[in-house]
Formats: sequence, C-alpha cells, structure tokens
Amino acid sequence: MRNEDRRERAVLSELWHPATCRSHAAGPTENVAGLLSYTGLISFLIGKRPYVRFHTAQSLVVFGSLHILSIALGSVFGVGVLMGGMAGFSVGLLLVNLVAVVLWIVCMVKAYQGERFRVPLAADIADSIAN
Repeated sequence: MRNEDRRERAVLSELWHPATCRSHAAGPTENVAGLLSYTGLISFLIGKRPYVRFHTAQSLVVFGSLHILSIALGSVFGVGVLMGGMAGFSVGLLLVNLVAVVLWIVCMVKAYQGERFRVPLAADIADSIAN
C-alpha cells in the first residue's frame, strides 16, 4: 500500500470515528428542528423537545386560525362574487394569504436562529398545547 493511501485512510478513519462523528440518529439540532416544526404536524407527534413542541403548537394555532379566517372570508365575500362584486373577495383573501406567508417565513427564520418568537395570542394557546 502506498504512503498516500495510508495517510488518506488514516484521515478518513479519524473523521468517521464514532467518538468524533455526531450521530444523525439523534435527530436534527434544536434550531433545525424548530424550523422544520413550521412545515408539519409530524414533529409535534414525535418531538419530545419542548422547543420543538412549542413551535409546532404555535404553527398549528397560527396557521390553523388563518386558514379558518381565509375560509370564512371566502364564504362571506363569495356571496358578493355571486352578486357581481369581485374586489372585496380578492383583496380580503390576498391580504390574509400575504400575512400568512410573511408570518410563516418570519417564524421559521426566528426558530432557526434559536429564538422563541411568540406570536401574540397564539403563543399562550401554544404553551397550553405543548405542555
């Protein structure tokens, strides 16, 4: 075996040694798990860490409420569309959806930064769900 091969093998064995390698079986770090908690319900069901459970519960409360609001606005202004009006329907839904997207991005960035960002009203409900 050549010296280059031996050195390369020694470096690789040191890099992949169990003592120096972080195991991925333990799951993602807190900030990555917090970011991912805004993408679905599964992290609430399998997550045991309080940080992740809080962000998942807050995501469910905030975006569930905004979704219900969007449906209600669609129902109320949908009648106006049937009567010939279109402006209220499109502006109301556009505004709710724009707020939802901006809030979703802000929450994910804050969770990734490790900050426990609390959306007013929703955070208190999320605390009661997560605990």
